[in-house]
Amino acid sequence: MIRKTVARTEGSIDKRFIRTNDRIRAREIRVIDDEGQQVGVMAPFEALKKAREKNMDLVEISPTANPPVCRIMDFGKYLYQQEKREREAKKHQKTITVKEVKFRINVDDHDYETKKNHVLRFLDEGDKVKATIFFRGREMTRTGLGREILERLIKDVEAHSIVEFRPRQEGNTLHAILAPKKTGEKHDKPKPAAAAAAPAQSAAPKPLAQS
Repeated sequence: MIRKTVARTEGSIDKRFIRTNDRIRAREIRVIDDEGQQVGVMAPFEALKKAREKNMDLVEISPTANPPVCRIMDFGKYLYQQEKREREAKKHQKTITVKEVKFRINVDDHDYETKKNHVLRFLDEGDKVKATIFFRGREMTRTGLGREILERLIKDVEAHSIVEFRPRQEGNTLHAILAPKKTGEKHDKPKPAAAAAAPAQSAAPKPLAQS
């Protein structure tokens, strides 16, 4: 059974399940005014009267509390601000897509390098890559060669990727899935020790003692 959960706090109210004004059916409610101050526990009609005096709405923000918590607010303005925040959040969300790059088991070095560069470009753009080899006819007897190609690719792009799925075969298709590394994880190499970087200096000769 699927249960729908109603948000408990005003900041995450789901407007599909909100009860407002005359739709609030509890016998008594705990009321918060439009400035965030506790008003106390009272009957809904009394709280609604206070909201109407301010040309505002009574909104149930925590229906599972005992008694339910309601707030006096401009509900229309609240919904507008919430939708505006959601739109802004979507603008900053990166949509990750999966780009497919197909190889053949008889791929030559030039073609392999071209396709590898496509994989690197997709990874650097933040997309995942599905590297695929499709076996035709008698090529099914050489699936090991296809696996070698994908393992070579994984090794060649390991500085830019993490392996989500190692090469796996499904029917006449072999594929692996690579995901981009986080920016801070790329090209992490140990720094050479200062002592090793500094050139060795020969000791200066001591002056000869005079007789």
